Amino acid sequence: MAAAPQRLFGTNGVRFVPGVSHDLDFVIALSEAIGTYFGSGELIVGRDGRLSSPALANAAMSGLLSSGRDVADGGLVPTPALEFAAKTMGFAGGVMVTASHNPPQYNGLKVSGSDGVEVARLDEQRIEKIFSDKSQTRADWKSIGTSRSEPSVVRNYLNAIVSRVNRKLISERRFTVVMDMGNGAQSVAAPYLVESLGCKVMTINSVVDGEFPGRGPEPTPQTVGDLASAVKSMGADLGVAYDGDGDRSIFCDETGRVLWGDQSGCLLADYVLERHPDASIVTSVSSTQAIETVAKRHGSKVIRTKVGSVEISRTILERQAVFGFEENGGCIYRPHVAVRDGGMTTALMLECLAARGMALSKALSFSVPTYYQAKSKLPVDGRKVGAVMKAVEKQAGSGADRLDGVKVRTGEQSWVLVRPSGTEPIVRIYAESNSQEDADRLVKKFARIVRSASA
Repeated sequence: MAAAPQRLFGTNGVRFVPGVSHDLDFVIALSEAIGTYFGSGELIVGRDGRLSSPALANAAMSGLLSSGRDVADGGLVPTPALEFAAKTMGFAGGVMVTASHNPPQYNGLKVSGSDGVEVARLDEQRIEKIFSDKSQTRADWKSIGTSRSEPSVVRNYLNAIVSRVNRKLISERRFTVVMDMGNGAQSVAAPYLVESLGCKVMTINSVVDGEFPGRGPEPTPQTVGDLASAVKSMGADLGVAYDGDGDRSIFCDETGRVLWGDQSGCLLADYVLERHPDASIVTSVSSTQAIETVAKRHGSKVIRTKVGSVEISRTILERQAVFGFEENGGCIYRPHVAVRDGGMTTALMLECLAARGMALSKALSFSVPTYYQAKSKLPVDGRKVGAVMKAVEKQAGSGADRLDGVKVRTGEQSWVLVRPSGTEPIVRIYAESNSQEDADRLVKKFARIVRSASA
């Protein structure tokens, strides 16, 4: 019996540590498989600001050219800008060199189709099979691809976002916005977007730096303290922080309180549903139960998926939903492009606050039920993940939701989810309840189970 193809794609793309787990030859061979999968048409390649990204982008373009694909080099861009270009500029697809929010030593590839959305799971498997079978197309000297530069990616992306919101309404509010760029790729786009919407902008960590010295590539309520302090000291209307490749955004209200992505996602869902009351909202099993209350208010439906923006984006397209979000700050607005987009999310938030004439703290309390969350992530050797999840299954019993990991409802208003990460050797624990103490207790309880089973 033939061996199953090697799994390369995780929750969001292929990720690895360059020079440690995989080398440039791997990137070239994988890119040849990607080019073979597409078969025809020009592809666009972009990269984030990681130290290894220029070398990996060159290797990716070499592999694509070797497979016979023509390639446009988009340069240093946010991931959603690259995906928007794939959708709107006539490309067969796109390849983004990024590891998103992973630590600085990581990098990877995200593959998007001509609709701008990351390719579906079945298509990931097709690429993996080509790679595993070594059946990549390798063009001869007269059919090798050609390359060119494409400098308009960021400009087109920003213009499109501005066209999707009410610029006049936002400008009239004269918002002051503090933006924590996290030394990431949105540094080349988001501040210019917010300025073009008539806002006063202050940036921190705004120099692109692949070591992410400011606060690391992942914005969480625990890592964006400088943003909260700056918002309060400036008397700003809100703050926003981005992850390494710019597809996620975490907000801070005018009091300096940092919001979970669930909270901002529910607020924006409420705003979008006011304009599309018959639309559905898509979110994953790890997101807040508050969204069901918000959707019910508008007679809308909530569709739950596995964790991962690929799952949410593809479901949005399949079900013609208008909006989706993740608890990590990723929001997806289909009228623009059905992918997580920190820039589009920022513009929507500004329009929401301008339309409602409220401060962010008041808009949130007015629209979104209050729940309390706790989260943790624990390192787990890949060889012990099975044992860990068996231990969690035993504790959960027969009533658990097993769509993705193990989700246990522990009360009418409380639940806990344990699932292995698809991008790092860790197990994530999420909990939500009507009190912070109960959410913290649930995380601690299941953390003990994970530690014991992985020892």
